[in-house]
Amino acid sequence: METVAIFDSPGKGRGLKATKEFWAGDVIFSEASIAAVVFDSLAERICHSCFRRQEKLQRCGQCKFAHYCDRTCQRAGWAEHKLECSAIKAYGKVPNENIRVVARIMWRLDKEGSTVSDMQLTTLDELEDHIADMPEDDLKELKVDIHNFLDYWPHNSKQHTIDDISHIFGVINCNGFSVSDQRGLQAVGVGLFPNLCLVNHDCWPNCTVILNHGKIELRALGKIAEGEELTVAYVDFLNLSEERQRLLKTQYFFDCTCEDCKNRIKDDMKIGGREEDGVKPSEEQVKEATDYCFQMLEKMEKARLNGDYHEVVKICRECIEKTEPVLADTHIYLLRMWSTMSEVQAYLQYFDDAADYARKMVEGYMKLYHPNNAALGMAAMRAGVTHWQAGQIEVAHGMICKAYAILMVTHGPTHPITKDLDVSVTLKLFKLGLLKLFNRNKNFPGPLSADVSVLISSQAMRIQTEMELRMFKQNEYVYHSMREAALKNKPMTMMHEPKSVEEGIKNLFHRRK
Repeated sequence: METVAIFDSPGKGRGLKATKEFWAGDVIFSEASIAAVVFDSLAERICHSCFRRQEKLQRCGQCKFAHYCDRTCQRAGWAEHKLECSAIKAYGKVPNENIRVVARIMWRLDKEGSTVSDMQLTTLDELEDHIADMPEDDLKELKVDIHNFLDYWPHNSKQHTIDDISHIFGVINCNGFSVSDQRGLQAVGVGLFPNLCLVNHDCWPNCTVILNHGKIELRALGKIAEGEELTVAYVDFLNLSEERQRLLKTQYFFDCTCEDCKNRIKDDMKIGGREEDGVKPSEEQVKEATDYCFQMLEKMEKARLNGDYHEVVKICRECIEKTEPVLADTHIYLLRMWSTMSEVQAYLQYFDDAADYARKMVEGYMKLYHPNNAALGMAAMRAGVTHWQAGQIEVAHGMICKAYAILMVTHGPTHPITKDLDVSVTLKLFKLGLLKLFNRNKNFPGPLSADVSVLISSQAMRIQTEMELRMFKQNEYVYHSMREAALKNKPMTMMHEPKSVEEGIKNLFHRRK
């Protein structure tokens, strides 16, 4: 950990600063968790050792609770699960995730002491628990957890004081970090990373945190000078300043005084009206459209949770038609509508519509987010794939290249989201005789494998679109025939040469209505 040092950050308490210069994409440090557990709701779908999502998992034969990919993962996780397994059997039921992670932490501290790694910069005793700042309702929940913890904690394990137990619960409450699945696409658990706890918040940070192969990585988003404080964003910048401050005060117990909050930077863009030819709608019109959009977002979310995707489309379309002429293209409610429409229309295979909304979403994000924000990179990747599905290869390639550049900074070249991103499209370009067809074509830049996996990397997607662009320019008709077959997972039938330009255009760019 020669790359960072603890210092007193003005108005923030302890923080970390760089002891050398960093550039965008540099890993400042990586750190394994002291302990991590799978969320209660995902306990049967996520491996408790490697945190991979699997369709079929093997259950621990003793406690019947822990699930693993196979015997290899079970053996790898046994050192941590051994005491937990006995405790669950003796307790007669499974405690909640907070109790489980606190127990795992305390078992490890009992075994290895307060410093479990040479890389650890602070002990857990030195971390803030903010119990004195908790509201009454949260304190009641804490007392229930402590009571249940004492019933769960084995009598043959080292006994601890209520204060020590409360402290660990408090540390987890304000310093626990979400553990993601193997692709980094969903939070599946919670863990504690002591060094990360020392990195302070800024709404426009110079670092980002990514979980990569079981360890968190603190990565630089741009140039960081020697001696500069390292910061990450605890909340999404897309929230208004007031909402960010409320979230930070509620969850992390401090008042944010960063420049973005003090000066409400970009708030006017996030909640403002559309300007055309120097003319803006009135404040009353913007407020009315904003309130209407908020109401429709609630309806849309209910329909989405119920799986009624056609109703989602209906609600979103009605809202967009009414509010798009009034609200700015950076309005956060409109961005949510576009994002939802893009996702749902892609699922329903209306790819042209999906691509249009995805493009608007990314253009709005680019005006609001840091150029190397991970959320922007993921949105650009999704938009690129959606444009690819719509047959808009040049736009798709540009989006995917942009996403790839951002993800190389925020996630790095070895992260699964860069290497093995699930793009949710069945890509079997050379199935059913296509391989032979294109191997005969001397101009085609192949060959590729006969059955490309559903899971393809962002790098592979970038290369794929480059190849498709070349093929498109060499033989438009063969290209579109191949795409149609691949997307529908059907054998390719060659398109006849058009009798006229009009017919050619109709054949090439026909879309589902």
